[in-house]
Amino acid sequence: MVASDSSLLEELGRIAGDLGPTLAPSGSEDLLRSIALTAQKQFGAAACSVARLTADDSELVFTTVVGRGEEMVPGLRMPSGHGIAGWVVMSGQPLFVSDLSKDPRWARDTAELTGYTPVSMLVAPIATAQRLLGVIEVLDRSEDRPDSGQDMELLGVIADQAALAMEGARAFNDFGRLLLRAVAAAAEDEGAVEALDAAARRLPAPDADMLELASLFGMLGRLSPESRQLAVRVVQQFVDHQVSLTSRRTSRRG
Repeated sequence: MVASDSSLLEELGRIAGDLGPTLAPSGSEDLLRSIALTAQKQFGAAACSVARLTADDSELVFTTVVGRGEEMVPGLRMPSGHGIAGWVVMSGQPLFVSDLSKDPRWARDTAELTGYTPVSMLVAPIATAQRLLGVIEVLDRSEDRPDSGQDMELLGVIADQAALAMEGARAFNDFGRLLLRAVAAAAEDEGAVEALDAAARRLPAPDADMLELASLFGMLGRLSPESRQLAVRVVQQFVDHQVSLTSRRTSRRG
């Protein structure tokens, strides 16, 4: 394929990537919160949280938190190799620590940022057959549950449910890359396959702001026609204002 064809493929991938989140079914975050609540109640725990790996696997971002620290923890980021959660990410194995103060892997500095310092922690990887997506943590489970081995198995089952919810959302968020790779898998021409694979690899990771906007547009799509028309007018006015500002700044520079 010539360079123009490759550029076209990448542009199609980017368009599909921006469109994907608007097609995603609503409620994936609510489902994750419901899963975390179930785990908290099941273990009689003080808190339960879900942390997602970033696209480049360099960080864990806590996105779903119930119980202690739920006002402070969401949005907290930490290196993916840091702390107990980082150990679980690196090893791919669940872990129970009954006394965190005696475990050198524990990230006390991160815990102190949340205003809640747990005593024990049960952590399991959230993963599919293809990749690791994040971790789920249970903090200070009930002392009436002495069998940590069975609890790790139970948390593994809960983590599998979280993986289904997260992977479904990720598929829509990375729709452009997945689309190009699906077309490559169906292509028979070797040159086309290579070009599609290369275009998929070059696509940037989904932009967080664009994903949030796409999610908002997805929710708007489920509102009444009148509400959608109002939203279109508001967005159009904002865009026109920004374009006008940019034009004036350019004129001044000239």
